[in-house]
Amino acid sequence: MKNNNQEQEHQSPAAQAFTQTFFHGTKADLKPGDLITTGYQSNFVDKKLKHIYLSATLHAAIWGAELASGSGPERIYLVEATGPLEDDPNVTDKKFPGNPTMSYRSTHPFRVIGEVKLWESHSPEQVNTMKAGIEKLKQEGIMAIEE
Repeated sequence: MKNNNQEQEHQSPAAQAFTQTFFHGTKADLKPGDLITTGYQSNFVDKKLKHIYLSATLHAAIWGAELASGSGPERIYLVEATGPLEDDPNVTDKKFPGNPTMSYRSTHPFRVIGEVKLWESHSPEQVNTMKAGIEKLKQEGIMAIEE
């Protein structure tokens, strides 16, 4: 019996093209083949994270890019998981029951396979409102990331 890696090695490029891909919004400047790993500063709390986050929806990745810390341009990458994923407990069944944002996390790296170059930003008013809400939660000590 073949394991999953052996099956992927023997699949044609066309079959591999249908592997599940995900989105990761950030301000980091990455290239295809780069790995996104754990240990970077959170955009929402003052600590380094044990997990990395992605989404199967472009909408959630757009928010990730727009809310990302840093000074670079907002970017959205197509990524593939290199290990198991789990539902993001910070979103699933807390803010959006049933995980309609299809948000996940992992302790395993994500491999960048491309960049989404054309996407529509939220309005500046929407982004400012979201950032103000996050800042208010931080000041109230409510903003926490379940790690």
